[in-house]
Amino acid sequence: MQLKKTALALGIALACPFFLAACDGDDGRNGRDGADGQAGSPGAAGSPGTPGAPGSNGANGLVEQTTLYAGNEQCFNGGVRLDSGPDLDGDGELAESEITATSYLCTPTQVNDSKNFNRIAAFPVCLQLDATCDVDDTTAAEIVAASEDGLTLIYSDSPMEQVGFVDITDPSKPSGLGVLALAGEPTSVAVKGDFALVVMNTSADFINVSGALAVVDIASRSVVRSIDLGGQPDSVAVSPDGRYAAIAIENERDEDLGDGAPPQLPAGNLVIVDLVGTPGEWVTRTVELTGLADLYPSDPEPEYIDINSDNIAVVSLQENNHLVLVDLSDGSVVNHFSAGSVDLDQIDTDNESIISFTDSQKGVLREPDGVTWLSTSYFVTANEGDLDGGSRGFSVFDTAGAVIYETGNQLDLLTARIGHYPDDRSDNKGNEPENAEFGVFGSERYLFVNSERASVVFVYDVADLRNPVFKQVLPAAIGPEGALAIPGRNLLVVASEEDSRDDVFRSALNIYQYGQASANYPSIVSQDRIDGTPIPWAALSGLSADPVNSKLVYAVDDSYYLQNRIFTLDVSSSPAVINKETYLVDSNDILAALPAGVRPAGAINADKTVNIDPEGIAKSADGGFWIASEGSGNLVDGPVASQNLLVKTDAKGVITAVVTLPDGVNALQRNNGFEGVAEFEGKLYVAFQRAWQGETNVRIGIYDIAGDSWRFLFYPLDAVESQNGGWVGLSEITAIGDDEFMVIERDNQGGPDAAIKRLYRFSVAGLNDGDLVTKSLIRDVLPGMQALGGLVTEKIEGTALLKNGDVLMVNDNDGVEDSNGETNLMNLGDIL
Repeated sequence: MQLKKTALALGIALACPFFLAACDGDDGRNGRDGADGQAGSPGAAGSPGTPGAPGSNGANGLVEQTTLYAGNEQCFNGGVRLDSGPDLDGDGELAESEITATSYLCTPTQVNDSKNFNRIAAFPVCLQLDATCDVDDTTAAEIVAASEDGLTLIYSDSPMEQVGFVDITDPSKPSGLGVLALAGEPTSVAVKGDFALVVMNTSADFINVSGALAVVDIASRSVVRSIDLGGQPDSVAVSPDGRYAAIAIENERDEDLGDGAPPQLPAGNLVIVDLVGTPGEWVTRTVELTGLADLYPSDPEPEYIDINSDNIAVVSLQENNHLVLVDLSDGSVVNHFSAGSVDLDQIDTDNESIISFTDSQKGVLREPDGVTWLSTSYFVTANEGDLDGGSRGFSVFDTAGAVIYETGNQLDLLTARIGHYPDDRSDNKGNEPENAEFGVFGSERYLFVNSERASVVFVYDVADLRNPVFKQVLPAAIGPEGALAIPGRNLLVVASEEDSRDDVFRSALNIYQYGQASANYPSIVSQDRIDGTPIPWAALSGLSADPVNSKLVYAVDDSYYLQNRIFTLDVSSSPAVINKETYLVDSNDILAALPAGVRPAGAINADKTVNIDPEGIAKSADGGFWIASEGSGNLVDGPVASQNLLVKTDAKGVITAVVTLPDGVNALQRNNGFEGVAEFEGKLYVAFQRAWQGETNVRIGIYDIAGDSWRFLFYPLDAVESQNGGWVGLSEITAIGDDEFMVIERDNQGGPDAAIKRLYRFSVAGLNDGDLVTKSLIRDVLPGMQALGGLVTEKIEGTALLKNGDVLMVNDNDGVEDSNGETNLMNLGDIL
């Protein structure tokens, strides 16, 4: 009822204006306002709607576990595969089409320490030019392949524009089979059946590019066909089934043009060779790679290739920091992605001749060079770098482009631990990984990574492809480039390309064998500093045994480093362990008080550590040390920059005294002065390296500590015997008792040119000032150095006589500059 009244009143109100507008006369008086009406109550709620029908039940999620047995591609030592996904058909089983995620739990890797790789030979490729390598020509082994039976090695020799052949029927005694001259510069080689596929650069310049594939019959060592490639090649690989070859046409840039920055056309590409029928029937296809990379997309520069068992090639575009996957069957790009960047901590970025892992770099581009497949799902990149990149390690990628594993600073630290860290490359790319290789050796899967600047090969166990585990490190000749696993013969071959006879190193093929023997390298490792990084070391130039503790030996590094140190080695185990570093310090300003020209310029650092040239060390009877510091220069070889000094320290390395030579002897100074020091019955015995001005024989200085006086004997050096000439000198002196001393006599030659590496003894009993000593041979150590399997190192510079009668000998690796970094601490046994 109330609702009706309200509606009626509202209707009257709405109608009134129309009614008034229709009246012509007076509207009459205004009526009084009526009382406000009472508000109506709300209406009743409507009835609920009909409920909707229930939704259908979702599919149950399923997880399925599958046991993986040894030999599985993903987990070589076995493990579990976990598959998961929705049960779409509701049958309670996870069909393959229902799997949405797969993961692996591999059995934790246990490195097989009972089997190891050891170097058994190094073949200097100059032997292909001369039976004793008596040639100055620069020749090199860069990339190496093997015949299908694994008995013949074929390597590319770019400087000589040829390929070489080596017989490794007996891998411990490789022999040259000769070379084949080519019509261009070979950059890579691979093998297909009876043929070696050699890619050659025949370009006139960086713009007018050309190249060819030379098909070489291995048996006859002759070219049977040449195939035009249309550009400058850099790498060639043959698929595991022998169906395809893939060639990276780099068309490299001119590094002297515009600071070497890309783009510099013509662009690179990929050439596929269909290896069907005879070589005369082989045809090529080209895959364009432009427009893929984020960096310099118009100028792809493919560097290296590897092919998996699905005939998918992974191609590294080094300067573009990009990776491309190509299906060789149809030439399609199945995926491509950036190689990305790495944040690095605890690295050394300053080559100031002090190794200090205290720096960081953020966003370092990987810029990968060598690549190798681990399976059809994962591959490895060796991140050498080129332009502004180079992340000092290797990475494991999956085919989707995800980084599965990254080494970070691990390789730099490993090289520092074994004395191979190349400090002169700190401001660049550190150890600089160059290439990678993969092989299955019996029950183990191994990854091999070549370090170009440290001249070593890292070996990793990759039973779990997602988690490589370090196994061992192998020494190589300088600049290891190509690597080849030959599992059927338990062999690994690495080609080291650097060659310079003047600098005492030659290019070589390094041959390693996998077997039951213990790892024989390294012979010295170091413990960690308090920050968790290893004690870095190299350039060991002298040894001295502890007179009381037969387990301890002391070594010193030379002027290569700006902060000289004494190292304490525990030689009771193999390898020996550097467990302490003691800095030489001039806290009492004793060295600083010497006139300029007596001490070296810059000899005292701001923190009072010193920078002299320690070449010999002797543990003193009072617990301290005597250090023989070699002088530099003379009026013939150049101005005297510093004199030869005997530096006394306490046990903590603090300098307590300095002894100089008599003025008359200093007047005869030449380069090649103090090389070793020994203490015996209150006197110091100092070996000079070579004869000084106007003298026929080399001096042995005898300094009476209490009497502060000198006298001198003379030592007759062997005549030069090396085919390369050079000189012969002393490198160490060690007291062996009964007025007798042992010296190292060596030439300044290495590798095939080394001729004199000998230990002699002489007595000082009854000799007067100026007398000539009589020497007798203790041992010719050259055969023992050759037996290590590598190229003979030039500088043996330290010996120590242990309390048990054993003699230790060590070489100086020159701080890994113009050196392969190899340091061998050899126990020669009781030879006295």
